[in-house]
Amino acid sequence: MRKAKLWQKSDERILGDGYFVEQTLASSQEPLEQKYSLQARGYDLAKVADRVCELLDVKRSDIWAPGKERYRVQARSLLCFWASRELRISQAELSQKFKLSPTTISLCVKRGEKMVRDKGYLLIDD
Repeated sequence: MRKAKLWQKSDERILGDGYFVEQTLASSQEPLEQKYSLQARGYDLAKVADRVCELLDVKRSDIWAPGKERYRVQARSLLCFWASRELRISQAELSQKFKLSPTTISLCVKRGEKMVRDKGYLLIDD
C-alpha cells in the first residue's frame, strides 16, 4: 500500500514548515495590498502632501522648503510617516526628495508616527 504524499507550501527564501511559510507570505502581502489600494484611489506623494496641508493648515511650498520652523517640521514629519508607512516609499528616496539626511528622515517618520498616535490624524478621512 502506497502512502499519499503530503504537499506543503514552500519558498526557498523562508526556513520553516508549510504553515509558517504561508503565514509569512500572507503577512508580507498586506502592506503591498494596502499600497496598491491607495494608489488605485489616486494617492501618491503629492496627494498625501495635500492631505497634510489640509490637516495642518500649511502651504505645500512650506513642506518642501528648507527650515526648522515648528510648523514645517511637523508637516514634513507627518508627510514622511505616511509616505514611508502607507505608500511604502523608502526613507532613502524621501531623503533625496527632501534633500535631508537619512537620519533626519528617520526622525521625521518617528515624529509623524507620534503625531498620528497622539492627535488621531487619518490619511483617508472616509
